[in-house]
Amino acid sequence: MLRELLLPLVKYFSPFNIFRYLTFRSAYAAMTALFVVLFLGPKIIERLRVLKFGQSVRLDGPQSHLAKSGTPTMGGILIILAVALAVVLWQDVRNPLTWVALFSLVAFGLIGAADDLLKIKKHNSDGLSAAQKLVLQFLVAGVAAVSLYFVGGENATKVYLPFFKTHIIDLGLFWIPVAMIYVTAWSNAVNITDGLDGLATGLVIMAIIAFSILTYVSGRADWASYLNIPYIKGAGELTIFNLALLGACTGFLWFNSHPAEVFMGDAGSLSLGGTLGVLSLIVKKEILLLLIGGVFVMELGSVMLQVLYFKATKGKRLFRMAPLHHHFELEGQKETKVVVRFWILGGIFAILALSTLKIQ
Repeated sequence: MLRELLLPLVKYFSPFNIFRYLTFRSAYAAMTALFVVLFLGPKIIERLRVLKFGQSVRLDGPQSHLAKSGTPTMGGILIILAVALAVVLWQDVRNPLTWVALFSLVAFGLIGAADDLLKIKKHNSDGLSAAQKLVLQFLVAGVAAVSLYFVGGENATKVYLPFFKTHIIDLGLFWIPVAMIYVTAWSNAVNITDGLDGLATGLVIMAIIAFSILTYVSGRADWASYLNIPYIKGAGELTIFNLALLGACTGFLWFNSHPAEVFMGDAGSLSLGGTLGVLSLIVKKEILLLLIGGVFVMELGSVMLQVLYFKATKGKRLFRMAPLHHHFELEGQKETKVVVRFWILGGIFAILALSTLKIQ
């Protein structure tokens, strides 16, 4: 919005020309989101505490987590609010891709917020039923997928693999249901991972740093040509969205680090996971996201394996507890050690993913 308001005034005040530059607007989108979270954080946390929007803790989980019962949750709304404000201020409002990403963040956040509220208001409730949640997630993912089908350009329905210069398959209309399933899976993967103080927040930061680089180079024809990756017209503007998300998550980690003053809740985890999935669809890095978000894949995979093994062996467990972070806690590792080690893995996965850009 600032770009559209101030650029016409360049003839009167030449320094406004700086609003043409993506790097300038991206940096200040990050700072805007960061300061919004740091400023509003204490106020929103206190409000959540007054409203008694506290987290319920699983009784069958690690005993150390029982002390967390009652910690304010739904903090993800703080991330969404900060990102929305920063993006609207600093983006090129004519770019449809940023609006699709922002829609996904907000819409998945609303699903998560509804789930959180039901859990809080009805203490014995698990929130939305699995079926209700999946239907709503598929609906939001469907709107995002259909939108990208029409505004994503000639590469929208193509699937690319790392190490290959050209797409391996063009799914055509079939890409839409595949994209819906994919985005929904990522929404749930981050939701499952959000079980320790700062864990999901830190891992999303790692992934968003990688995506900030990917959107920037994908949106520049010269860099895309040099790296042999698909050029996505308008993707560069998503760097503003990514850095706003980076700033918001960094600010949120200030309050979410151990011992957490607030949890993001499903409002945060579902929205962040769904947004990662949508970003990968836009820049055609659906397969690469499996590496960028390797820890999320491990966490989701551990739950699936635990269920399958439990049914196949009629009651035996493959892990002490799923998802995987709880297994290591029950093995005797402290929560903070598990979190930092998973962050390290997340950073390694992000670096490995970026290293594939030129190996093709």
